[in-house]
Amino acid sequence: MNGKIYTPSNDLADFVMCYWTLESSINDTPEINTIVPDGTMKFIFHYGATYKHHPKDEPSFLLPKCFLIGQLTQPYIVEPTGETGTFIVRFHPNGFLPFTNQTIKKMENKAIPLKDLYGKEGILLGRNILNALHIDERIKIIETFLRNKLSDRKTIDTILTSAIETISTANGQIPIHEISDKLELNRRNLARKFSSSIGLSPKQLSKIIRLQASLKVLLNEKDTTLTEVAHSNEYFDQAHFIKDFKEFTGITPKEFYGTDLKMSLIFDKKR
Repeated sequence: MNGKIYTPSNDLADFVMCYWTLESSINDTPEINTIVPDGTMKFIFHYGATYKHHPKDEPSFLLPKCFLIGQLTQPYIVEPTGETGTFIVRFHPNGFLPFTNQTIKKMENKAIPLKDLYGKEGILLGRNILNALHIDERIKIIETFLRNKLSDRKTIDTILTSAIETISTANGQIPIHEISDKLELNRRNLARKFSSSIGLSPKQLSKIIRLQASLKVLLNEKDTTLTEVAHSNEYFDQAHFIKDFKEFTGITPKEFYGTDLKMSLIFDKKR
C-alpha cells in the first residue's frame, strides 16, 4: 500500500495535522485492515473503491464514499472492495472543533457522511474531491472549504493545545494531575475541555498516545522483547501493556508479531 503525507498551508496548520493519500491495487491490499485509535479525527474521501466496515457485534456495512471518522476508542476493522484510492484530512486532536456545530463526543467510533455534517455543501465538497485529477487539486479544494468555515476566525483553545502537547511530548507517560497543576486548571475542568473539544478524556488520549509509541517500537525494532517495550513505555507491568494493546488493536502483542496482516493507519506516522 502506497502512502504519502502532505503538509497543510500555514494558516490551517493549527487545525490540520496533515493530508494523506493511500493507493494500492486490490491484490496489494490486505483483505482486512485494522485502523487503530490515534487521537485524531479525519475526513475520508474514497476516490477509489470504498471500504466495508466490520463492527464487532453488528452486521457489516459499506462505508460512504466521503465521511468523517470520529475519535476511535477501539479498533476499527475495514475491508477493501476494490482498488484503493483514498484522500485523508487528518486534524489535530482538537482541530476539528471549529468546523462543526455538532457534539464531538457523539461522533465517537462513528463514520458520519459529509452530507449529514454539512448538507448540500458537504455533498458538493465530496463530489469535487472525488472528481479532482491530482493531489494538489484536492488539497486546494479542501483548504478553500476549511477557510470558508473559519471565516469568523474561530481559534484553538491554547490551554487545551498546551495539555495535548504535554501529553504527546511525554508519549502519554505523564500523570493527569501533573498536567492540571502545570496549567493551573482543576482536573474536572480539564476533563470537560477534553470531552467537548476532542471527544476523549485526558486519560484516554494518554493511553492512545502511549500505545502508539509502543506500536512504533514493535514495528521498527524487531529484536525487542515485550517486557522491554512495556518497561520503556512505563506500563505498570507486561499484563497492563497487553491489556491496553488488545483494547486498541483487537489482538495481543504476541499475535501482532505473528500476523502477516498489514494494518493501514495502524500508528501515528506524524508523531
